[in-house]
Amino acid sequence: MSIHTSKKEKRFLFTSESVAEGHSDKMCDQISDAVLDAHLSIDPDAKVACECVAKTGMILLCGEITSQAIVDYQQIVRETLKRIGYDDSSKGLDYKTCTVLVALEQQCKEIKHAVSHGKSDDDIGAGDQGLMFGYATDETEECMPLTLLLAHKLTASIKALERNGTWPWVRPDGKTQVTMEYRESNGAVEPIRVHTLVISVHHAPDVPLQQIQKELMEKVVKEVIPEKYLDEDTIYHLLPSEKFVEGGPKSDAGLTGRKIIVDTYGGWGAHGGGAFSGKDPSKVDRSAAYAARWIAKSLVKAGLCKRVLIQLSYAIGLSHPLAISVFHYGTSDRSEEELLEIVQKNFDLRLGAIIRELDLKRPIYQKTACYGHFGREEFTWEIPKKLVY
Repeated sequence: MSIHTSKKEKRFLFTSESVAEGHSDKMCDQISDAVLDAHLSIDPDAKVACECVAKTGMILLCGEITSQAIVDYQQIVRETLKRIGYDDSSKGLDYKTCTVLVALEQQCKEIKHAVSHGKSDDDIGAGDQGLMFGYATDETEECMPLTLLLAHKLTASIKALERNGTWPWVRPDGKTQVTMEYRESNGAVEPIRVHTLVISVHHAPDVPLQQIQKELMEKVVKEVIPEKYLDEDTIYHLLPSEKFVEGGPKSDAGLTGRKIIVDTYGGWGAHGGGAFSGKDPSKVDRSAAYAARWIAKSLVKAGLCKRVLIQLSYAIGLSHPLAISVFHYGTSDRSEEELLEIVQKNFDLRLGAIIRELDLKRPIYQKTACYGHFGREEFTWEIPKKLVY
């Protein structure tokens, strides 16, 4: 049966990126999820679809919200901007003086009827059609791609150095990118070395390029990237633009839901296209993507495969998924059909059951909106389920 022993080992490069809390699009994600959390903390059954747009000196909230909660949108937006660090117009936005526009309406009655009319909590219908993917790999303890984990850690490390006062010259925007060399054997992948690192840090004027590059190397790269992955051939592009003083929404407009690969698997696996932030759990784009990750991680942690991709699909108003698919990349002794049977036996993938089992009506979402939704143990979908098979 073991046909995969004859496959050749191959080497390849793979790249993933992360963006800072103050990146225009990520800022919008965090504002959208701050609005969602504000509603859920008062009304756990709130229906929220909140988009955010950012440009110089302006934030626009638009979307559809039906909720028992009365929420101060001005305050939520300004507090989120303040926490991210946009406290002066020279940084591209000032939480104290920016304009906050609100264009929010009630959820469409037809959608409301399709989702909940005459249905029990476990049998509510999906709020829309769509397809979602979950991915897991045994290359790290978190079952996440190392390229993405390292990119997030670099970004978070820069923010930590700004927050604790070590680097007062850092501004809120920024990006990182990690290219690694991998070895693939029988479908499983193993990271070998870092091929290229890119770090673009938003900075105050009059900070010399050489100082930024030296400090990034010493305090970020060498602290975050395990030594075994760096060698004399690793390429470093530290602030390749040589200057990044103008950032945030002043230099790039921001939109909710435009960093869906940063939010998920860094380009590994697959993506169904639906964004997460600003959506309450009745939106399968979010809740079923979390469930698919839960399944994938549970399979890998159970030792049933080394790498796996799960696809789910739903239709508006229907509670059960239309289809469940399992792809194990040849890394399992069992067939994909056998793994699918295990999934169907162990997971109730009706939308209402996902919301109940993962406890998704809590105001937990602003935390997800930066540094990735997966690979972080504080979230329920990251706790593998004990599988019966």
